[in-house]
Amino acid sequence: MNQSVHSPESTVNTGSGRTNDPARTMAEILTVATHEFADKGLTGARIDEIAAATRTSKRMIYYYFGSKDGLYLAVLEEAYRRMRAIESDLHLDDLPPAQALQKLVEFTYDHHRDNEDFIRLVMNENIQRGDYLRQSQSIQALNTNAIASVKSVYDRGVAQGVFRAGLDPVDIHSAISAFTFFNVSNRHTFGLIFQNRASHDKANTLKRVHVVELILRFVSHSISA
Repeated sequence: MNQSVHSPESTVNTGSGRTNDPARTMAEILTVATHEFADKGLTGARIDEIAAATRTSKRMIYYYFGSKDGLYLAVLEEAYRRMRAIESDLHLDDLPPAQALQKLVEFTYDHHRDNEDFIRLVMNENIQRGDYLRQSQSIQALNTNAIASVKSVYDRGVAQGVFRAGLDPVDIHSAISAFTFFNVSNRHTFGLIFQNRASHDKANTLKRVHVVELILRFVSHSISA
């Protein structure tokens, strides 16, 4: 992604009287593109529509992001970066292990429920078989930090006799992701099949309190091998 701020269009007034601020313009493009790619996928998304919605031009978008593929990858990276940035501010090390894990699960549940575009982006990238995330220079570091956070909480819990030993932090992270992701990804089909679970607003396929309980039971001594 081209991070240069010296675009020939970056300091001129637009027809709306707005003076472009490169950082703000890029952020606006990413915001609109996030919804466009989440809603229509990589193939269906249109750069023309993103340009119109952000009062920019295709030329400017390509200047900042190189190509449609480049913009798509930037959207994916930014979606993960935002989530991990908030996650890093949870101060889990300041809490007892069980409370820390509960807070992490609740955060993940709330994040996914309130950011359906994130779930749709991940679903679309899985359709692409992860080909674009594979090109990212930052995605591995972002998610390594996420596993390190789970490992820190889990190791403290094992040391204090709160959690059972022998679990892989990646498995714990996967379990959290599985429940919280499914809650959003399948809410429309699940709601139609089981009509008493249909939701026209926020995902409610799985109750937040139940997801927390499932994860805590998974790591606790109460589960037999």
